[in-house]
Amino acid sequence: MPAAAGNYAAIPGGTDQRRRRQRLVDGVPGLRQLALEAFTELYSAKPDQTSRVEELLRNLDQLIDLELHKRILIVGCGPRPEPLRLLRERGFEASGVEPVGDFVHAARRHLEDEAGVLEGSAESLPAADASQDVVILESVLEHVESVGASLAEAYRVLAPGGVAYVITTNRLHLARNGEFNVHLYQWLPRLVKESYVFHHLHHDPRLANGTERPAVHWFTYSQLCRLGREAGFFKFYSLLDVKAPVAAEFSGSRRVKQLKAQTLKTVQTRPWLRALALTQRGSLIFMVKRA
Repeated sequence: MPAAAGNYAAIPGGTDQRRRRQRLVDGVPGLRQLALEAFTELYSAKPDQTSRVEELLRNLDQLIDLELHKRILIVGCGPRPEPLRLLRERGFEASGVEPVGDFVHAARRHLEDEAGVLEGSAESLPAADASQDVVILESVLEHVESVGASLAEAYRVLAPGGVAYVITTNRLHLARNGEFNVHLYQWLPRLVKESYVFHHLHHDPRLANGTERPAVHWFTYSQLCRLGREAGFFKFYSLLDVKAPVAAEFSGSRRVKQLKAQTLKTVQTRPWLRALALTQRGSLIFMVKRA
């Protein structure tokens, strides 16, 4: 007699097959909880971020008048959005977007504001057209499902003259990557990277520090410029471009400060040197929307 439809127990090996199918679909059990714990531990261990926020504002102020343009959206703000809190203390109309529901609730508790963080993805931002002056995508673009859609959304919600501030992966970087616990992962062929992504999601979540959304996109500075142009942005700046080549901006002895300032000025005005520097410093980019 044929087994009843859906009666896996009546089929030899049916229960095991169902369990295997479920494991393949779900991946590592409890990965979301592991991700929440890992992020909470990471953010709790971070030192005071005041200096990072102040540096961000100094750099942005080179491209947009922050006295007049104070609307800032942080995409992927995480469960402990300390930069968001610091920006608000400085008088900015700052809000956050986070795709993971548990992180949204944790972030709202951290801010003590139920409206401060909205649930949403980089590909579909819960913000009106031209409603923001700055959109921050820090350690986000490498994790999204669609890079093009994410940049198009950032462009949509920015007002004319607005700036998208992006920090992401660098495919050419020679130092240890912070995404996968695999030596020189950024230099591996794409097929090998995909195999590591699969292994992380289905076998060993330690490979990418327990995240539900491992870094699947790796960029060069020129690729970021190309993707930004396709989204509509028209000017692009690296950290090398917005940092002033003056000795006071650097640390060290007077002689060292002067040497660093002169080196930066030379790099800024020599295309080949700038290109060489961007192989290692090209993970940070400011994308400007035409005014």
